[in-house]
Amino acid sequence: MIDADVLQQSNEAAEADLRADYDSLGERLARRGIDIAAVKEKVAGYGVAVPSWGVGTGGTRFARFPGQGEPRHVFDKLDDCGVIHQLTGATPRVSLHIPWDDADPSDLLAKAEQTGLGFDAMNSNTFQDHESHPLSYKYGSLSHTDAAVRRQAVEHNLYVMELGQKIGSKALTVWLGDGSNFPGQVNMTRQFERYLESTKEIYKGLPGGDWRLFTEHKIFEPAFYSTVVQDWGTNYLIAQELGPQAQCLVDLGHHAPTVNIEMIVARLIQFGKLGGFHFNDSKYGDDDLDTGSIDPYRLFLVFNELVDAADTPGFDPAHMLDQSHNVTDPIESLMMSAMEVQRAYAQALLVDRRALAGFQDENDALMASDTLKRAFRTDVEPILAMARLERGAAIDPIAAYRQGGYRARVAAERPQSAGGGGGIV
Repeated sequence: MIDADVLQQSNEAAEADLRADYDSLGERLARRGIDIAAVKEKVAGYGVAVPSWGVGTGGTRFARFPGQGEPRHVFDKLDDCGVIHQLTGATPRVSLHIPWDDADPSDLLAKAEQTGLGFDAMNSNTFQDHESHPLSYKYGSLSHTDAAVRRQAVEHNLYVMELGQKIGSKALTVWLGDGSNFPGQVNMTRQFERYLESTKEIYKGLPGGDWRLFTEHKIFEPAFYSTVVQDWGTNYLIAQELGPQAQCLVDLGHHAPTVNIEMIVARLIQFGKLGGFHFNDSKYGDDDLDTGSIDPYRLFLVFNELVDAADTPGFDPAHMLDQSHNVTDPIESLMMSAMEVQRAYAQALLVDRRALAGFQDENDALMASDTLKRAFRTDVEPILAMARLERGAAIDPIAAYRQGGYRARVAAERPQSAGGGGGIV
């Protein structure tokens, strides 16, 4: 963790300016009828999960260039995730990926307590082969033509849920790369039938009424001609087929570039099937770029829908970052992304919803759009930073992290990873 003295010195150097900026923003928001303290309280209560795999260096499709101090195992990953939460106060939970993070549940719980973390949704992995899985997933997993392969994939998911139950998780996320690369390679209808049959077996194994099964759609990759769960419509059909504990997960990078993601969010909310999000950003495809680095307005528009639906009974979507860091320190990128998600949430809280509804009813497109833009253009950084300060985190997490020398310290303890590996981690 970052030394407490380093954190205190970092905050002391910035606190006076922060308080002045916060008071100034509070006065301006008050003129708009907004209580800055109420917004800050909601922001402080918001948390986004971090993925265990996100603290390692990712890669392009062709190569991976390891960074310094790469985590060697899940316990190193939890150390890194603990630093992210220590400095941002915004990432209280970690999402594990099995079998990458498989470990004794008592050891996982002990490490989580040490680092001040809890566990979010579990993630199964049947999109690549593993030593503990004797059969190959090269031609699919839950939709494979071979019943033995399908059974292996189902049993893996059941195991992941069993492990998750022991460490306090409440959800399973199922994403798979099943599909085809050539026209005619598969019968699409029979393939989808096999997928549904397998997923129903997993659904039957859900531990209890408070557990949820998240299915995740993706337009392409690694299958390039067709994907079994290729869009939100198919994902919705799956959730409807499975039952009330099944919901749809929306990854911001899993759509075609022109798709209106915020409208998908609204539709899934309307019919009670929005399970949660994997936040990232993209320019061309599933780029897994840092959240808010390309299109922060789209992120704001997603949160506008979430805030609008916040009072819906039973509405509790899961929020997680899901990024691949190729040229940055993964810890810094995840901290920055957690703050960007908080920023979009805070901006959405500033929308004058009564005025917006009036403009919508009057078909005043210009003023409805301007109402959203007014909230988006507001610099809410003083709200985010004050929430961090009051909970003992860092006013400037990146500065405190660099001053603390964490990366250099773990680089001295962890062996340098070999370079030249291929593929995205």
